[in-house]
Amino acid sequence: MTQNRTQVQEQSKKELVLAAFEQKPVERVPVGFWFHFLPVDEVVAADAFADPRLTAKVLAGEEEYIETSKPDYVKIMTDGFFSYQKARLAQIKTTADLAGLKPLAQDDPWFTRQIAYAKELSGKYGDRLALFYNLFVAATTLKWSLPQGDASLAALIKEDRAAVKKALDLISGDLARLAARLIKEGGVTGIYLSLQNIQGLSKADYEAVIAPGEKVILAAANQASPYNILHICGYEGHRNDLSWYRDYQVKAVNWAVAVEGIPLEEGQKIFKGRAVIGGFGNTAKDVLYSGTREEVEQETKRILAQAGRTGVILGADCTVPPDIDRRRFDWVRDAAK
Repeated sequence: MTQNRTQVQEQSKKELVLAAFEQKPVERVPVGFWFHFLPVDEVVAADAFADPRLTAKVLAGEEEYIETSKPDYVKIMTDGFFSYQKARLAQIKTTADLAGLKPLAQDDPWFTRQIAYAKELSGKYGDRLALFYNLFVAATTLKWSLPQGDASLAALIKEDRAAVKKALDLISGDLARLAARLIKEGGVTGIYLSLQNIQGLSKADYEAVIAPGEKVILAAANQASPYNILHICGYEGHRNDLSWYRDYQVKAVNWAVAVEGIPLEEGQKIFKGRAVIGGFGNTAKDVLYSGTREEVEQETKRILAQAGRTGVILGADCTVPPDIDRRRFDWVRDAAK
C-alpha cells in the first residue's frame, strides 16, 4: 500500500492528467481553466492568417499564463485561427454556393501556421504538461460565416441536405488532417474538439448531415493519440442535448454543467467510461469568478463529494472571463488536494 501511494505521489502534472483520463488513481484531482487572449468581442472575427501579430500576441499570453498560473494541463487557445477559407465561406447564401469548396493543399497556411504555433508550445511545455489544441467542428466553422448562424445553417440543410453534408464532410476532412498533424507534427497531446447542437435542427438531421464528419475528425485524432477531449459548448447559454454525443469516441468530455443543469455525476452516467471535465460555471455571476475563497473551496469539495475523485478533472463550463483573479484557480487546486 505504501509503495502504491509513493508511486501516485511521484506523478508529474502530465501523468496526473493522463491517469485521470484512464480512470486511474491520482494524488489529487487535476485542475484546468482557460480564457481568451484577444478581446472577447473580436475573437471570432480575428484573422491571424491576415495579421500574424495576432498569433504572437496569443502565444505570449499563453506562455505568460502557463508560467505564472502553472496549470495542471493546457487547452491551447486558438484566437485568430477560427477562420477557414474565409473569403469563400463569406460568399455562401444558398446551397448552390457550397459547390465551389475544395480541400486545402497540405502546405496551405491554415495547416502550417497552426502546426508551427502548436510546436512553439509543445517544444517548451510538452514534456511536462498535457496540451490539448482547440478545434471547432465543421458545422461551427460554417455557421460562423452565415448571417444568422444556427438558423441559417438549419435553413440550408432543409433546402438541400446532401449538398450541405458534402460541404461539411469536406471541411471535416481538412479538420481531420489538421487534428492528426497537430498531434504528429505539432507535438500536442490531443485535441479539444468543440461542437454544439444546431438550434432548429432535429436529432435525425444532425445525425445524418453533421455527425458523420465530426466522427471522422475524432477518428483521425484518436488514431494519432488516445487522449482527446470533446467539448459540448454551452457558451452564452446555448442549450445542448448531451445524449446526442453518447457514442462519440473520446477519453474525456466537458460540457456546460450550469447551462444544462447536468452535474458531473450525472454526466458520468451518460458518458460511461470517459473522464469528465468541469463542474464550475464560467460566467461573472458564478462562484468561481465572484465567490469568496471559502465559497470557492466549499464548491470544489461539494463537486468532488458528488462526482468522486477518479476520472474527474475540475474546470469550467467554457472559457472564463479573462479578467478573473487567477488566484482563484489555486483555491480550487488547493481544495482538491
